[in-house]
Amino acid sequence: MLAALGLSAIVTEIIALVNRNIFNFGNFFSFFTILSNVLSVAMFALFGYGAITKRFTSLSAYVFKGAVTLYMLMTGMIFAVLLAPIENAVLTAVPWDNIVLHYIMPLAICVDWILLQPKVTIKFSHSLMWLSFPATYVIYSLVRGHFVHWYPYPFLNASVNGYAKILTVIAVLLVVVTAGSQLIRITSGRFGKKLISS
Repeated sequence: MLAALGLSAIVTEIIALVNRNIFNFGNFFSFFTILSNVLSVAMFALFGYGAITKRFTSLSAYVFKGAVTLYMLMTGMIFAVLLAPIENAVLTAVPWDNIVLHYIMPLAICVDWILLQPKVTIKFSHSLMWLSFPATYVIYSLVRGHFVHWYPYPFLNASVNGYAKILTVIAVLLVVVTAGSQLIRITSGRFGKKLISS
């Protein structure tokens, strides 16, 4: 159900933008919100299939689940702190999509992580690996933004803020995201219903 909800919000956004003749494929899929929600849809679909077939998946699937939990935690926190306070900001093409993508899905992912866990503990090396995606995303956003003169978020807009300020924001985010990755790692296998043994 959550996979369908997330997918419907993404599809609704695309349809609304296409109908307004302002859909840009490259820009749309350059939003971290969209990418993280696409991953969350895949994660919920994967584990939903596992629940239906009674075939709970391997450790690697739970490493993926931990990564998605981190990315959706980032989505919710960054939105709440850096984007929601911006006055008159157009956050999504359809208002209810904003609630789904920035509130419901991040909360659902975090609750799911706490309640449905593997018996094993995620390794430190796994949590470090999770950081590669947001790091790559930031580099991609800055490089692409430089050439197309468009940035997905105001706090990454180097043409307006300058690289010194942008790097400061990135450094702070790095600390927060690293702390989040370790929080997710140390909570793995400690709460909720444990589903696999290896």
